[in-house]
Amino acid sequence: MYFQVRQVILWPRHGGEPRVVEFEPGVVNVISGASKTGKSSVIPIIDYCLGAGKCTIPVGVIRETCSWFGVLIDTQEGQKLLARKEPGNLKSSGDMLLLEAPKIAPPKTIERKNQNVEHVKAMLNRLSGLSNLEFEPGTDDRFKYRPSFRDLMAFLFQPQNIVANPDVMFFKADTTEHREKLKTIFPYVLGAVSPEILQARHELDRIKRLLRRRESELRARQASGASWQREGFAWVRLAIEYGLLPAQTTVPNNWPETLDLLRTALQGDPQNVAPTLASMDVIMGRLAELRVAESELAIELNQSRQRLHELRRLDESSDEYVDGLRTQRDRLSLSTWIRALASDHHTESAVLEPSATGRAKIDQLCEALEGIELRLRSHPGVTESLGREMLRQRESTDTLLRELAAVRLEIRSLEGKSKEARKVTTRGEEIARFLGRLEEAIRLYEAADTSSTLHEEISTLRIEVEKLSKIVSEHDISRKLNNALDTIQNISGRLIPKLDGEWPEAPVRLLISELTVKVIRGTRDDYLWEIGSGANWLAYHISLTLALQGYFLRLSHHPVPALLIYDQPSQVYFPARRVGEPKAEELDPTWKNEDVVAVRKVFSLLSNISQRTKGKLQVIVLDHADEEVWGELPNIHLVEEWRGKGLVPSAWIT
Repeated sequence: MYFQVRQVILWPRHGGEPRVVEFEPGVVNVISGASKTGKSSVIPIIDYCLGAGKCTIPVGVIRETCSWFGVLIDTQEGQKLLARKEPGNLKSSGDMLLLEAPKIAPPKTIERKNQNVEHVKAMLNRLSGLSNLEFEPGTDDRFKYRPSFRDLMAFLFQPQNIVANPDVMFFKADTTEHREKLKTIFPYVLGAVSPEILQARHELDRIKRLLRRRESELRARQASGASWQREGFAWVRLAIEYGLLPAQTTVPNNWPETLDLLRTALQGDPQNVAPTLASMDVIMGRLAELRVAESELAIELNQSRQRLHELRRLDESSDEYVDGLRTQRDRLSLSTWIRALASDHHTESAVLEPSATGRAKIDQLCEALEGIELRLRSHPGVTESLGREMLRQRESTDTLLRELAAVRLEIRSLEGKSKEARKVTTRGEEIARFLGRLEEAIRLYEAADTSSTLHEEISTLRIEVEKLSKIVSEHDISRKLNNALDTIQNISGRLIPKLDGEWPEAPVRLLISELTVKVIRGTRDDYLWEIGSGANWLAYHISLTLALQGYFLRLSHHPVPALLIYDQPSQVYFPARRVGEPKAEELDPTWKNEDVVAVRKVFSLLSNISQRTKGKLQVIVLDHADEEVWGELPNIHLVEEWRGKGLVPSAWIT
């Protein structure tokens, strides 16, 4: 997901120009400064503007002098300004300002809100391409609800109390709610559980419920049919007694022959029964109503099936469209390489010097390539919408089929009654009841027969359950998850030796069940909280968060923003305070040579990763370290230095 911070903005409470902190995309942005200048407020401000449930911006100067907080971000849809009102005495405010445009100039003042926080969170969910299906269909467990953009903040922020914490690896994972939800979404963000698998889970749940209903219906019919079958032999004797069968008829010992005799008895003409006009009118009137209802339901069913067929064709066409776009992208990708060669035309080593016309055509090809890339990034939202519509259309079709079956069942029943009326109206009540029970017994037996439509439907549903069960196989999900963890372990294993860790060659394994890492050293494995030294904790936090972002960038259409923010990573190297000296937080640290070397390793690794990701990953570091530590490293941009000044302008403070 392309999501990079361009500005953090504060609007004053008592008038004046807003305070704007500018960031560069695709590089390591550094805010260097002394303590109590507001560095640690940057993460809470960004988190609050991205829809946090609680405002954790520190109380005091910042909350008292600011009326609104905002963040300007770059996305694949252009720029978006998300501003949120300072909550006052409340835990948070739902009032937000949302502006969207290719380029946005922040307003000097915010007079009123134009959106609320729920709308902004829904927009961020859509922008990240997250599925809107729960992890478990029909669950009441809030930890199994649909993935949310808010859940992804765990992979972006490393505040001061987390960045070198032996007990907590991820942002807000020290609370039960965030911890359990993070365990749930980990297989999803690692690609082991895809949106297609979530959709298959919901479809499997629907079909299983339908299958259980059909099997229950079949068992009821079979039980009823078996009961009637046991009485069938006595009915043959009653039919002979009533004169519905010849007196010389022999009662057979097997059921098929008995059933044939009962069908013959049902077709008999006991004493030339004739129906009454009143009974005939009631039955015929109801039959006419049912015929109209049957016709209307059949039309609706045909329309529903046609829509479902068109959705399937549209889904297939969508896949072909994406393949076509990828082919065009592959063919047009050469244009960026040609333009890169042509851009060196001022140097003596120029490889290619096109004419003005040729350069314009190359630019046209590059613009076409950018357009194709944009359409490819937006395509997952189309696929997700088609999946939801197909699921809804299948349920609608099933509902129509059930209603049509019920109408036809009543039509068959009434048609049988209309025929029987001509036979039984002049007969006694005893013979009438016998024929009615006999007809129902034969109907139930035929409905429960192995060749019935219900058996065929159950067989089809079982095949569908088997097919979907393969898609949502927990074994396959576990295999994919382990492969992803192996990849992350390999990436982090290449990063740890570049930091100031105690065991640079020891592999590190991410444990989702514990939301921490385990260091594998020879014959023993140690959890992070079992290892001493803040330098080790910092090394594992930095290497794991970078490894996760590296893994995410390898996946196409990944929902996690390519953004990392570290607050005070150098804190583990601060010197101890001597007796009689001011408190440590009131001073800039006095760096020792070995401290400079250790902290420079962190910045050097961030610089190297930034170069290798080619502008896709943005890193923000908030630290005491100045250019003495990270100077002359490539891809590091000094945003501002807060010494003698800070996040809040001194003019705002009365």
